[in-house]
Amino acid sequence: MGIACSISLTIYFYHLGVFKDVNSLQQLVGSSPIAGPLIFILIQIIQVVIPIIPGGISLAAGVLIFGPYWGFAYNYLGICIGSLILFLLGRHYGKPLITHLVSDKVYQKYNHWLDDQSRFEKMFALAIFLPVAPDDALCLMASLTNISFKKYSAIIFLAKPASIFMYSWALLQGGSFLSHLLVH
Repeated sequence: MGIACSISLTIYFYHLGVFKDVNSLQQLVGSSPIAGPLIFILIQIIQVVIPIIPGGISLAAGVLIFGPYWGFAYNYLGICIGSLILFLLGRHYGKPLITHLVSDKVYQKYNHWLDDQSRFEKMFALAIFLPVAPDDALCLMASLTNISFKKYSAIIFLAKPASIFMYSWALLQGGSFLSHLLVH
């Protein structure tokens, strides 16, 4: 039932154009002070679980629509919830789901991390902290290890703020720089 609801919402949001156009997203979430943030958080959860759009775009959209503080909070909440769901889906459905959702190139690149549990946890925490790794793929791959849900959750909740902040800041600064160049 939950998967069917998620797929239906994803199709609905896709038809509205919220995954392709920031203006459509802003019209959808910006119209209500209560429903808007909830819809945005839901979109963030969906984009983590079903990677339709690059996370960086939705991160920047959150900050642009809601401002730096609330945008960060809504991004953090949606991405963390999505990451927890992704891990649980990986645990439940196992390697067939993971190899279906993760490209073979990415899977092969990080597969060797799975051989050493202690090393994996350290590398996973570092990758989640830094905004350069394919977080969603690594969250799925973490579900193949014996890392506890509690430890996984702690890594997500403690390491995600830094990467969300750095990624959002870099995108916004880059956008400001480009708009400055285009205007002058």
